[in-house]
Amino acid sequence: MDRHITAPITKETAKTLHAGDYVYITGTIYTARDAAHKRMQETLQRGEALPLEMKENVIYYMGPSPAREGRPIGSAGPTTASRMDKYAPELLDLGLGAMIGKGKRSQEVKDAIVRNGSVYFAAVGGAGALLSKCILSSEVIAYDDLGTEAIRKLQVKDFPVIVVIDSEGNNLYETAILDYKRES
Repeated sequence: MDRHITAPITKETAKTLHAGDYVYITGTIYTARDAAHKRMQETLQRGEALPLEMKENVIYYMGPSPAREGRPIGSAGPTTASRMDKYAPELLDLGLGAMIGKGKRSQEVKDAIVRNGSVYFAAVGGAGALLSKCILSSEVIAYDDLGTEAIRKLQVKDFPVIVVIDSEGNNLYETAILDYKRES
């Protein structure tokens, strides 16, 4: 089913999304990859405030290429999500509403998604140039010294994703395999 939603994502909205749904996100999302996640974890360990509020926000695991003239951002394809698995449960427990990446997630992340009523979306890998066309603006808000891995605030319109793990723990990567085997 195709769904159009607004980010930040409330728990109520997350609960209406199901594994396999095609979703178009409009609103504010943030980027963060490995180095930014490591720095956020260190910040939390020191008892300091994070550079962005987690509650209901969406983190896109992406580090863009340089923007071409007249564009707010370069190619903006997803990063492999499992690289953030050691950091994600704590951020989900702080209220993170959703994550966007590509690939499988650990059982610990899946448990944290269910525990917090969040959702994991996949963006299509290899389609970074097309995905960048859905990004209206890009602003570095933290960790500028990390370059492409800095945290960015993005304004997006109809950013296409697929629900992989929904708030009930249904996992498209698992159910799709079962569906394929039944039809074979």
